Amino acid sequence: MSSSSQKLQSVEKTTGLHVGEIEPGVKKVDPIITIDKVHRQFGGLTAVDVDHLEIPRGVITALIGPNGAGKTTLFNLLTGFDKPDTGEWTFDGDNIAGVPAYKLAQKGQVRTFQLTKALGLLTVLENMKLGAKHQTGERFLSSLFPFIWKKQDDEIAEKAMGLLKKFKLDAKKDDFAASLSGGQRKLLEMARALMSDPELVMLDEPMAGVNPALTQSLLDHILDLKKEGMTVLFVEHDMHMVSHIADWVVVLAEGRVVAEGPPDVVMKNPAVIDAYLGSHQDVDLGAVTGRIPKVSE
Repeated sequence: MSSSSQKLQSVEKTTGLHVGEIEPGVKKVDPIITIDKVHRQFGGLTAVDVDHLEIPRGVITALIGPNGAGKTTLFNLLTGFDKPDTGEWTFDGDNIAGVPAYKLAQKGQVRTFQLTKALGLLTVLENMKLGAKHQTGERFLSSLFPFIWKKQDDEIAEKAMGLLKKFKLDAKKDDFAASLSGGQRKLLEMARALMSDPELVMLDEPMAGVNPALTQSLLDHILDLKKEGMTVLFVEHDMHMVSHIADWVVVLAEGRVVAEGPPDVVMKNPAVIDAYLGSHQDVDLGAVTGRIPKVSE
């Protein structure tokens, strides 16, 4: 058996996250995000219609569902990139409905994108430095006097290099971000998100378009976020991959939460099979695609 297979098998899941019977909208023991009556419509199409949803703190939650289920729209609403027609939500107890994305990042909630947003004509290190908060040199007057911001800038660069080394991108620090592969850009975006010391990291399809050779690295980094005390909420289409790393799963279909719970419970839910898994529920898509090494019985 390969070492990667052994590592996947050794992942410990966090339990005891909910209160009462598992059903859509079930109360969590310690939610970091609470969503109430959030509705978003585009023309005559309802993209998101979430009555109540709580995201548990300190664990990895996967948001899954078929194409057009409203996953990315919900992400955009929660992170300030879109506004709902109705509803509100809280982050760490604070109402953040309508709060712009940059203020949410300052509060400790950051996201990555399905299509990476690295600035191609900046170097990898320069992209990383952009992610740090409260930079003195960003203010116009201060920027005119390097002695004011130089020490902080050196500290930011040191922190960025530490993260690049962790993500095995340190050798690329002086390369333009545009020269990176798709998988390396995903790693860069995740590393840059950590420059702000977030409490909640939201990843929109972090595995999409990634070479299988880098998939294991991305999975390991997602697991590391949890080990370091962060909460992770991520979108992924592959339920079998989700089952390897997620502690809790939320299933969207036509904008509504149709199921939630631990991965093993969700995979057996008839509503999930009908809405999402279909005829593939008995096939480990992670193994079929080569993303997850097939573990022999």
